[in-house]
Amino acid sequence: MNNTITLKQAEDLIASVGKDVTVHIKGQPGIGKSTLLQTLSARFDTHIPVYIDCADLDLGDLAMPAMNHEQKTTAFYPNERFQLHHNKPVIIMLDEITKANEPVKNMLLPVMLERRLGAVKFHPDSIVYSTGNLTTDAVGDNMKAHAKNRLTNVEVRNPNDDEWLEWGMNNGIAAEILAWVKQFPHCLASYKDESQKENMYIYDPRKQQEAFVSPRSLAKASFIVNQRHVLGVETTMSALAGTIGESAARDMSAYFSLSDGLPTKESIYGKPNEAKVPEDPSARVILVMRELMTIKKQHVEAWLTYMQRLPMELQALFAVNIMATDKKTMFATNKMFTDWAVKNNQFF
Repeated sequence: MNNTITLKQAEDLIASVGKDVTVHIKGQPGIGKSTLLQTLSARFDTHIPVYIDCADLDLGDLAMPAMNHEQKTTAFYPNERFQLHHNKPVIIMLDEITKANEPVKNMLLPVMLERRLGAVKFHPDSIVYSTGNLTTDAVGDNMKAHAKNRLTNVEVRNPNDDEWLEWGMNNGIAAEILAWVKQFPHCLASYKDESQKENMYIYDPRKQQEAFVSPRSLAKASFIVNQRHVLGVETTMSALAGTIGESAARDMSAYFSLSDGLPTKESIYGKPNEAKVPEDPSARVILVMRELMTIKKQHVEAWLTYMQRLPMELQALFAVNIMATDKKTMFATNKMFTDWAVKNNQFF
């Protein structure tokens, strides 16, 4: 039995049962657990998204006593951060709850089980879920049995290269990084896989690491790569080493010179039958990733003309991935592309 699920499956689970069941999403550092709040917010646009950083809370950050002088009683009023005062459904992510101190965890138990904070009940359509790391990650996660029994614990696996590339193309990740991940998919592997013992890129709690490759650190590295011409070689490499680790930074650097040697967009769009086609296979992948990220509607047919001069596996790489991005409409409605797709459907 496979005991792990994907981030998309976790999102579907929360969307389906999150009103009644608090799903606890656990997984390795930096694999995208917290981004579920964004995808769920897009799915439930009538709900207010609420991010609660549990590891950063004290009891006074949750609720405070308020006096009722007429009745001579007190009641706990929830902190504004929970957004309950709007009387609208909320999506509450209890992030890093397994790193919270015990009094905070205890105060949040009614949130997880009863959809209640103090005496204030949530809107009946509200969704609650929580996140944390694996105990084997050795980053300080724990939860007592009585709290676990209020949750549905599921483990989310690391995304594979295709899953992360789809996200990266829709979120502006640098083409060099996308191409590097495509060529070195083991950079997203898990330390729990015994075959990855010698993997120099990934997080491994058995090692002393200042930086490692994860979906989160790759996204951070994208900002550095996009500014490398301003930063210069030494600063770029130092910053990348401190973000994704020295091994990954060194191996990725080879992609920069390949990227700088690509034909310009202007040459491809202006003379698609004559523009230079890179000879290096990795350079060709970077070129395809660049177009996936930046192509505009007025350049579709010029690019398709040029693209058909590339090996078929790269044409298929482009076609499969463009249909997973928000640019798919301008290709799906283009006759030149649909004719190409019908003719070459066996390749993708």
